[in-house]
Amino acid sequence: MNTAPTNGRYTRSVLALGSNLGERNDTLSGAVADLVDRPEVRLLAVSPVVQTKAVGGPEGQPDFLNMVISVETSLEPLDLLRHCQAVENKHHRVREVRWGPRTLDVDIIVYGDLESSDPELTLPHPRAAERAFVLYPWSLIEPTAILNGERVGALAARAADFADLTPFDGFGDFNGIPTAGAVE
Repeated sequence: MNTAPTNGRYTRSVLALGSNLGERNDTLSGAVADLVDRPEVRLLAVSPVVQTKAVGGPEGQPDFLNMVISVETSLEPLDLLRHCQAVENKHHRVREVRWGPRTLDVDIIVYGDLESSDPELTLPHPRAAERAFVLYPWSLIEPTAILNGERVGALAARAADFADLTPFDGFGDFNGIPTAGAVE
């Protein structure tokens, strides 16, 4: 894998965050703070939160809250991956079932212009171009962003899960179940 920054230079990276267990919105907020708590990671932009049905994995999962952040980092790609995994672990991420329910998922979508087929960290993220829950929030913070030669907004509109996206209204913070303030 080509490792980009050396000598303290910063590389722009896009990270996708999702949660469908527990206090989802609080988890995402805490994860953003934890991700940029290191001086090697600087926050550039935070997308609005969207709610979606689970894509893949076991049936009957609670809905996900998803968001995207743009950062610049001096961490090498694999070091950024390890940092993301440490933040997942801090938020009690358990890896039992592929694409199963989770308190927090953090994916590196792009790391500068780096392309890598390394099985540990494939870049750009191999399924990002098909996932509206990544593409749409990303398009809101970077309308001119390009992935695989196309604008992320155009990719989002064609993604199979686009119709299932809804803005998150702040209610239903626990496993997709309203916890306070829900209007019947």
